[in-house]
Amino acid sequence: MAIDKAGVRERRRHRGDNRVTIEDVARQAGVAPITVSRALNTPERVSARLRERIDQAVETLGYVPNLIAGGLASAGTRVIPVVVPSLSILTFIEVIHGIQQTLEGAGYQVLLGSTDFDLDREAALLDSVLGYSPSGVIMTGLRHRESTVRRLKAWGRPVVEIMELGESCIDMNVGIDNAGVGACMARHLLERGYRRIAFLGTGMGMARDYRARERYEGHREVLAAAGVESELLFQHDEPSSYEVGRQLFLEALEARPDLEAMHFANDNLATGAILAANRRGMRVPEDIAIGGYLGLSLGEHLTPRLTTVTVPRFEMGVEAAKLLLARLEGRLPALPRVDIGYELTVREST
Repeated sequence: MAIDKAGVRERRRHRGDNRVTIEDVARQAGVAPITVSRALNTPERVSARLRERIDQAVETLGYVPNLIAGGLASAGTRVIPVVVPSLSILTFIEVIHGIQQTLEGAGYQVLLGSTDFDLDREAALLDSVLGYSPSGVIMTGLRHRESTVRRLKAWGRPVVEIMELGESCIDMNVGIDNAGVGACMARHLLERGYRRIAFLGTGMGMARDYRARERYEGHREVLAAAGVESELLFQHDEPSSYEVGRQLFLEALEARPDLEAMHFANDNLATGAILAANRRGMRVPEDIAIGGYLGLSLGEHLTPRLTTVTVPRFEMGVEAAKLLLARLEGRLPALPRVDIGYELTVREST
């Protein structure tokens, strides 16, 4: 029987059998393995010049030191780090629930880490947890420091990136087309007859919640194609909350009292806006239409109920966990890149 050598190599790579070793670092730096070990564990015993060469080799190869000895380190622990931007934003809670339920059902434990949308913090967090030989990693987004990408690719164990969809994933990917989500709501508002439409969000700099920025870009492109004012943008730097949604709502009305509709970056902000409109005696959607993103259950209980773009967050977590488990079981998933999709949920607020 013929042996698929390429397939065997691929399965080994994803089980971690082909990770960068201390010997690889030594060859790259042109020193003995014991010198690399000294530089990493007792750097004061190695000259600054030599440490610099070794540090450069570590960075170039993406070497991850083993902090667990012997067979356990090579086999991997039954722990899966899940790295998200925040543990307080509802966006991620249901995703984590789906991941946790699926992995724990297979005998793995989830270790949660939060980056506060900071890529340097993400890199430091991964440096810490990879040394303890987890079996795989689930992390948020497709944008990371170059050193993080190199390290994870060299590490050789399963990596799943979630919350957005793209071609350039490290290993596997489950998410949505954020620009498509923004375009979806913008088209809906146009179809309802609104023409003066603003987008409102928080932390939308490219170094923070760039996924919200992508939704804005999708929104903007649809409005521009329709020949209406397309760059009405109001934003704050602080995290999303009902209070920030209220503030954005009032600021937008003060700046543009002629607005007909507001497209919020998420349902938390949209909820704050609807509550503020109710307090001011404004009618939604007669005086101002309001749309959101996520599909939080709270939107069904507002007056009026919130129109939103619903994302299956729990299912996203389940799919991410299933991809990772397939790799750990030595199987190659049929679809290592999964578009989890979204749905426009039309209610009374538009």
